Amino acid sequence: MSNETTGKSGEKVRDVMTPNPQTVTEKESLQVAAKTMLDEDCGSLPVVDQHRKVIGMVTDRDIVIRVVAQGRNPAQSTVSDAMTKSAFSVHEEDSLDRVFDLMSEKQVRRLPVVNQKEEIVGIIAQADLATEGDQRKRLAKTVEEISQTPSQHGN
Repeated sequence: MSNETTGKSGEKVRDVMTPNPQTVTEKESLQVAAKTMLDEDCGSLPVVDQHRKVIGMVTDRDIVIRVVAQGRNPAQSTVSDAMTKSAFSVHEEDSLDRVFDLMSEKQVRRLPVVNQKEEIVGIIAQADLATEGDQRKRLAKTVEEISQTPSQHGN
């Protein structure tokens, strides 16, 4: 296989991802989403349709900025009121290089992982990549690029 598929270390996304992440649907209340984040000790959740296909992401920051700061009640708002509707994902067979590149390019800290049917099977975060010894320099560069403001990033 080529390095594009397997990465320099030969590891694929499925080797380091967190499998079976908690998800929410766009019709669930934001209060349910926030409680799930609390229970799972995470700051974001993939939003899926009835076929477990990723249709967006919702973060704790999305809830605060798009609902709470606007004076709306999270218990009466749905995930669709706060979610980011365009979610970037990687396939479980992708290389770790693909993850680093996409995180840097899109300035995101975690990505849903999908299978060949585009169904969610995992999530990969910066913390998952930090365990890869031969990838530490690449992770440091990726974190730096994610942390840049869009104007610094050339957007």
